[in-house]
Amino acid sequence: MTIQSLNHVTIRSRDLETTRNFYVDIVGLRDGERPPFGFPGYWLYAGAAPVLHLIGSRGSTATGSGAVDHVAFAYEAEDYDRVVAALAAHGFDCARQTVPTHGSRQLFIEDPDGVCVELNFPAA
Repeated sequence: MTIQSLNHVTIRSRDLETTRNFYVDIVGLRDGERPPFGFPGYWLYAGAAPVLHLIGSRGSTATGSGAVDHVAFAYEAEDYDRVVAALAAHGFDCARQTVPTHGSRQLFIEDPDGVCVELNFPAA
């Protein structure tokens, strides 16, 4: 048995529209086709893959990342300054880190439901 890749991550959201807008407008995913399940939600795509699924909270009051610490998205190295500027324009204060062993840069922000989101850029 060999796993081919991670298929997707699902985030339970208290406000689907706000969370969808965050991942589309801020992170850069694309809203795409989703099967007609019997509950509201979105499938958000990176390229042709629906990597992030959003579903309603079903009345849950739980917040934060829970057992999953964060979700990370990969960008091209040359996107770093553009993404930092876009985050600032949307009022996001992000934590920044450079990985000592290979120089990749990371930005950390929280989505509208308190999930930690890492934006990862390889060394230039």
